[in-house]
Amino acid sequence: MNRIFKNTKLSLVLLTCFSSLLFFAPAKTLAFPIYAQEAYKNPREANGRIVCANCHLAAKPTEFEAPTAVLPNSVFETVVGIPYDTTKQQILGSGKRGGLNVGAVMVLPEGFKLAPKDRMDPELKKKMKGIYITPYSPTQENMLVVGPIDGAKHQEITFPILSPDPEKDKNVFFVKYPIYVGANRGRGQVYPAGDKTNNNMFTAVASGKVNEIKLVNDKDYEISITAPTGETKTQTVPKDLALTIKSNQVVQADQPITENPNVGGFGQAETEIVLQSPARIYGYLAFVVSIIITQTMFVLKKKQFEKVQVAELDF
Repeated sequence: MNRIFKNTKLSLVLLTCFSSLLFFAPAKTLAFPIYAQEAYKNPREANGRIVCANCHLAAKPTEFEAPTAVLPNSVFETVVGIPYDTTKQQILGSGKRGGLNVGAVMVLPEGFKLAPKDRMDPELKKKMKGIYITPYSPTQENMLVVGPIDGAKHQEITFPILSPDPEKDKNVFFVKYPIYVGANRGRGQVYPAGDKTNNNMFTAVASGKVNEIKLVNDKDYEISITAPTGETKTQTVPKDLALTIKSNQVVQADQPITENPNVGGFGQAETEIVLQSPARIYGYLAFVVSIIITQTMFVLKKKQFEKVQVAELDF
């Protein structure tokens, strides 16, 4: 009897632990960049467009800073700027208003990758506080993603990059490489599957007269539109969206009946970076020094020649 009681007690403990894991284990968050990573094998399409533009339909500026040249096996900084008006709020998935989130994708040349922490100096580590950058996939270390993170605090995102060493990687050369960047602010208007988010403007379902606008369940507006044929159609609009129509107003099919809640958007930029050979730099410095010495010698020789001329004239 004692053994049965102990086994039952052990089973209850295990069941409780398993239930706790089900309820409290972190669920997968379907937010940027998870959507892009699951839907697209490569974040940059053949036409040059970064895939974020498929869901974030509004165009916004994106700034990008990077050094013009770097040495092999060295850590350098690139900065993605995501400017926007921080006083504006977006409509969230719940229908409420909140601050904008930001995210970014960086497509580096093959061989370049995210710098490991042990290669970063204390100042760079301080800049990276609160920012978690990850490779786009286990096999694509040269493609990096970050977000969503608080846009008000991260209008500039620093990416610490480690350059490759051509002596160790035979697929890397001392040439000029392109870097592509895409950055979004705010929520998108379309999910990768093609469904619209609530971050969209609502339009009239039919042409006709607006008969009634009433609040249902304290969360949605129910709008009734009577067509010229006498048929009445009803549509539901979240109450958090400001209506642009009134009762007894005549509307046309697909006419906007709410404000456009989208205050964010997406933009992309690109630049070029040179993987510079140290031998070329040393050679250039040696060439510059030789030119300086040669020019100095010419000047000294000229002064000497002028002194000889003056001496000959005095004689």
